[in-house]
Amino acid sequence: MRADRRLIGIGKAVAVAAIVLWSIFPIAFIVLSSFKPGRDIFAVPPKLLFQPTLVHYANLWERWGSFFDGLVNSLIVTAGSAVLAVAISSLAGFVYSRQKSRLLTGSIFFLIGVRLIPPIVVTLPLFPIVNWLGLNDTHLVLILLYTSFFVSLGTILMRTFIDQIPRELDEAAIIDGASRLTVLRRIILPLAAPGMLAVAVFVVVFAWNEFLFAFIFTATKAKTAPFVLSEMISSVDGVDWGVLFAAATVQLLPVLVFVMVMNRFLVAGLTAGATKG
Repeated sequence: MRADRRLIGIGKAVAVAAIVLWSIFPIAFIVLSSFKPGRDIFAVPPKLLFQPTLVHYANLWERWGSFFDGLVNSLIVTAGSAVLAVAISSLAGFVYSRQKSRLLTGSIFFLIGVRLIPPIVVTLPLFPIVNWLGLNDTHLVLILLYTSFFVSLGTILMRTFIDQIPRELDEAAIIDGASRLTVLRRIILPLAAPGMLAVAVFVVVFAWNEFLFAFIFTATKAKTAPFVLSEMISSVDGVDWGVLFAAATVQLLPVLVFVMVMNRFLVAGLTAGATKG
């Protein structure tokens, strides 16, 4: 029996290691290539030992100033989307958790259905509307689109998390004269903070890396970093892979650090319902 358990444990460890290796390899290749001399990036066999260089980062700064403008745009859009999505999801999650009706129960399936719609399906019909409203090539249109795309998942997550908060706390506060808004602000939101952080992490990762909406609805003023990366690939002068990998590394670093810092809050938010006795 112990031998069987040991074999199962080894098998799980090997499977996890394989998944981690499969996920990390492309990232490691991009980051290492950004420090390699151009001739060594696609050398066969691959060169694991090389003289690191920062020339690609210098060229990125000199030749692609628009990329750093794109990073600023990405930061604005990501921060705005995260704040708005967390606010709406928290309010909606509170209503879904504390109010019970057939309409609300049925609308959960609508939220799930909206989340399953591929983004490309809604982009083309939205284009003339966005153009008519004069929102093309603005930060606001991306913030609204990213928020709309993720508010359904955020609402479901927040409802699940708020369900774990005892209703007795609400009732006690109301008996003491607190309003629903006070209950939400003083009791629910502080206790649901890990869930809010979990929603924020999801939105930040999506908004920071999203390309399709940025490609269709922006052109010059509000184009984000992923959009500029696509311009590097389609450059008429040809692709400078060293510069491209340097840009990809710079674009990856902020969100990677953010997820690492927020990891424990994300895990706490996602497992709160499962671990509550």
